Amino acid sequence: FDFYLAPFVKKSFQEEIRILEQITGQNYSHLYEVQVEDYLTKDLDGLQGNDRILQHAINRTAGRVHQSMEAFIHNMNTIHSRGGNQVVFSSINYGTDTSPEGRCVIRELLNSTYQGVGHGVTAIFPIQIWKKKRGVNYLPEDRNFDLYELACKVSAKRFFPNFLNLDATFNQHEGWRSDDPKRYQNEVATMGCRTRVFENRFGEKTSIGRGNLSFSTINLVRIALECRNIENEKEKMECFYRKLDLFLGIAAKQLHQRFEFQKTAAPKQFPLLMSVLWKGCEAMESDASIEKVINQGTLGIGFIGLAEALVALTGQHHGESEAAQKFGLEIVTYMRDKANEYSEQYQHNYSILATPAEGLAGRFTRRDRKDFGIVEGITDREYYTNSNHVPVYYKCSALQKAKVEAPYHDLARGGHIFYVEIDGDATHNPQAIKTVVDMMDKFNMGYTSVNHNRNRCLDCGYENASLKMDVCPKCGSRHIDKLQRITGYLVGTTDRWNKAKLAELNDRIVHE
Repeated sequence: FDFYLAPFVKKSFQEEIRILEQITGQNYSHLYEVQVEDYLTKDLDGLQGNDRILQHAINRTAGRVHQSMEAFIHNMNTIHSRGGNQVVFSSINYGTDTSPEGRCVIRELLNSTYQGVGHGVTAIFPIQIWKKKRGVNYLPEDRNFDLYELACKVSAKRFFPNFLNLDATFNQHEGWRSDDPKRYQNEVATMGCRTRVFENRFGEKTSIGRGNLSFSTINLVRIALECRNIENEKEKMECFYRKLDLFLGIAAKQLHQRFEFQKTAAPKQFPLLMSVLWKGCEAMESDASIEKVINQGTLGIGFIGLAEALVALTGQHHGESEAAQKFGLEIVTYMRDKANEYSEQYQHNYSILATPAEGLAGRFTRRDRKDFGIVEGITDREYYTNSNHVPVYYKCSALQKAKVEAPYHDLARGGHIFYVEIDGDATHNPQAIKTVVDMMDKFNMGYTSVNHNRNRCLDCGYENASLKMDVCPKCGSRHIDKLQRITGYLVGTTDRWNKAKLAELNDRIVHE
């Protein structure tokens, strides 16, 4: 995002110089290519000559960029151009452009996000993702460290940006160089609440011009429930892996068959995607096959309920037991290896996805409860735990949670995320955000986000971080917007959450 828009900041600066030429009748063409150190607004008092002209142009440019970022965020929350008359599920990645123009884009985007939409409302979209990189923006001596601190401040109030770890071993690119003006092409990017597209069997390793084509999710809990009553431990595990094999094969075949249908589409059916966005689309004729182009995308095999599956098979989940954690890693490693086999068999980019189940978390549970009844620690709640997460109700520290969940990020390269719940008013504690990012760095995690409470009175605009604010303490209104995160994205009010996710929200505990 920042790299793409930076050139237009320079054009705006030059345009402001030309406007001043028209006003004063002077020739300032020698200032067009002046290298601006930073686009920071300053008072013009005491400035004369070229210094005054340059600072005026900088002030005007920064103002225009800020207004552009405001308009962009506003549009992403008001243009209902998605199916079902919804706004676009949009996400942007930024933070590593160290040019003055790129820094201006980042700074004003963060400032606009902090101010909010309209009368200070938190923007639901786009999902903003800060790309953290040592030598660029993570250490105090890094060029963009000041913007990283601003990002933490903004996240503490507005939930975004989330944080993507470019330093994770599996997110690094052998071609990345700090002096490469197009280094963003070698930086992984995340879509939405966790989708990751980077490795590529059929072309360049990059996130640019590629996407996830389809994904299907496997209910690990049901497989475990079907095997849990087998007394012989060896036979129980053989049963589990035999059934897991079956469903992995079904998922892979189904995704392949879906791809076979997707490839029959004509480029003219996707004029934007197939003219400028997808990698390799530039030379395509309007009636050409899109197979080679979209085959650079990924097919995801997701999973849900690892915690409950482990309880069914071992009696404890991976947050409670090192043995269960070892077994959990064995399961997901096995799934990763099978995905690699399917990549060879079907000639696609298969990957394992830590599914961000919203409706599925409850639907699977209801179906299994109907067939197996209420099983303590497994089907006795309204939902299954998403993917490889430690259950939200399990009391543990953020550090312990990080140690348990971190190893799964490398295995689930189709997408993953680490969540932490913090208490109190995070706006006064941006250091808490930095602490979580430090954990991401320390434990080699790929992507993280911090959840906290934020309530807002829709009548007077009063905000606080109370766990329960039903009445505004300032004006007495009951029109309260309770902002929360659901499977990675924000929901403006919990009134529209499904029963399962409301139960999960009520079960969440704070990670100290």
